[in-house]
Amino acid sequence: MGGTRDRRGPVPTAVAEALADGGLDQLSHDTEGTSPPSLRRILIDLVEEYARHVGHADLIRESVDGLVGEDPP
Repeated sequence: MGGTRDRRGPVPTAVAEALADGGLDQLSHDTEGTSPPSLRRILIDLVEEYARHVGHADLIRESVDGLVGEDPP
């Protein structure tokens, strides 16, 4: 396969394409029976969910190694 490989990966590339195609306020296309969320709402939900799980992982790590916060190992 020739050509340049996009190093950002599929998700950032899809977000960049969606932003170029209508911005954060464009509505989702695949919703069943509900009002479609905007791209802005979807991205905020993803960031919140990611932050929540990172916080859980920190709690587990802290209970295992006893270090709190960003202390070096």
